[in-house]
Amino acid sequence: MAEQLTGLADDRALLGRTSTAERVSDILRSRIAEGYFPPGTRLSEDSIGGALGVSRNTLREAFRLLTHERLLVHELNRGVFVRVLAVEDVEDIYRTRRLVECAVVRGLGEPPYALDGLASAVTEGQRASAEHDWKGLGTANIHFHRELVALAGGERTDELMRSVFAELRLAFHVVDDPRRLHEPYLTRNRQILQALQAGDRREAERLLEVYLDDSLKRVVEVYRRRVGDDA
Repeated sequence: MAEQLTGLADDRALLGRTSTAERVSDILRSRIAEGYFPPGTRLSEDSIGGALGVSRNTLREAFRLLTHERLLVHELNRGVFVRVLAVEDVEDIYRTRRLVECAVVRGLGEPPYALDGLASAVTEGQRASAEHDWKGLGTANIHFHRELVALAGGERTDELMRSVFAELRLAFHVVDDPRRLHEPYLTRNRQILQALQAGDRREAERLLEVYLDDSLKRVVEVYRRRVGDDA
């Protein structure tokens, strides 16, 4: 816990003079997504508030916001914990992803498309794979799909999926073999990018549908084995 709090203290400068619960929640959301606070971790008000230099009320409001996003859970007389997902949660996340991501691709309109962000995410994934950084590869995969959603150009869509992807990372953090989970999708990311570069959004949507179906099966299989009914 001390190591996590040291890193969190480094984020204190991000708050600036206009410290708000929203900014605190942004920092904590990022830290949870990056695995600094794994699922099941109890979040100490005193320690985190001290590291960030914010009041107890501000921190509690940030906790409330993240609880609403289903990243945290409040347990009576025990405190606030990073949420541990159930298998049904994972299935619901992928249902949402399919609805939103496929709709974004379907509604792109006529090419060319602004694909620099997608291309950068593919490059990021290739670099992580070459360095055997499997956690980094998982992050690159999430970046790819965030950039895909961003093609819709809608703030509400971006905000919705930001929470969905952060929640998805809660599932990824309990996987014992991140290489096996993430590596197969690096090639698929590249194929989706190439289809969009060619202006073939129908093929890109087809690839994405198969991608998400296969990913769901793999994640649920691993997650059920690792967490199962305990979630």
